[in-house]
Amino acid sequence: MSKTNLLLIYTGGTIGMIQDRDSGELRPFDLDRILQQVPEIASFGYQLDAHAFANPIDSSNMQPEIWVELAGIIAGNYDAYDGFIVLHGSDTMAYTASALSFMLTNLAKPVLLTGSQLPIGHIRTDAKENLITSIEIAAATLNGKPRVPEVAIYFDYHLYRGNRAIKYNSEKFEAFHSPNYPLLAEAGIRIKYLDNYILPLPVKPFEAALTLDSRVGSMKLFPGLRPSFMEAVLSDDALEVLVMEGFGSGNGPTEKWFVDALRGFIAKGKVVVDITQCHGGSVDLGKYETSTLLKQIGVVGGHDMTFECCITKSMFLLGQGKRGKALAELLEKPLCGELNSVS
Repeated sequence: MSKTNLLLIYTGGTIGMIQDRDSGELRPFDLDRILQQVPEIASFGYQLDAHAFANPIDSSNMQPEIWVELAGIIAGNYDAYDGFIVLHGSDTMAYTASALSFMLTNLAKPVLLTGSQLPIGHIRTDAKENLITSIEIAAATLNGKPRVPEVAIYFDYHLYRGNRAIKYNSEKFEAFHSPNYPLLAEAGIRIKYLDNYILPLPVKPFEAALTLDSRVGSMKLFPGLRPSFMEAVLSDDALEVLVMEGFGSGNGPTEKWFVDALRGFIAKGKVVVDITQCHGGSVDLGKYETSTLLKQIGVVGGHDMTFECCITKSMFLLGQGKRGKALAELLEKPLCGELNSVS
């Protein structure tokens, strides 16, 4: 049997930090030191290679250009490795996982993102378990085929679909939830894979789309929203997609100024996609009177997409040259398991 080859990609984040003894601040250190902290990895017997970003970044500084770089690293090494583990800060991990899920088209190998809430050298760190189990899942096969051929997040004994996960807590080790989709796997004494919820192997060859367009904005509705604020948001001529976080199942104000502002934006060939600001559930435009007008003027229903997913999917589609109606139609269509349509 040939040895399993895995590529570990270190972008930065808490998992690779050490605490400065004098200032108490966390600062990044090199990948070799991370692996030295977890000697158990060697017992797997896998061929584990590493690629570290020259300048590790805090995930709060994540940008679309870095997603393109990361997707390019995976694409450039795709044939040489059986799976990929991306070490990443948790704050924007769900954005990166969502972006990669669209950019890595017809993915037939695991791409797992993981990190930690405490640095790897900390006595009570969660980093070791997250890293060890991510490596095991990335190497796992069933009947000679990858067990999880998709972009996923592993954190605190749970494996989530990448474009379905959200970071919900800044203090708990269980930092992520998947409000609208079941787990892909759960780690206990054994790793239990929930195969019915894992994407099937694609029939088409792998491709990487390395172009994103960040002309996307967002607006969260709230009681007291001022016309001048909304006008300022929509007056950005470069803006192509507005991700609007509506109330409940996609409801919004029915006042004329509000509806007219959105109507005018859409009339310019722009797209407004409505997602719920609730942590769980789905948008169903037209279910209530307060969303019927939105549907009539051409607002797109984002169904049960997370905010992170909707933002990155919009950037991906714009990057593929989609605009207006063509873009709107694809936003409502599942491309890689990111949404369930309302029946």
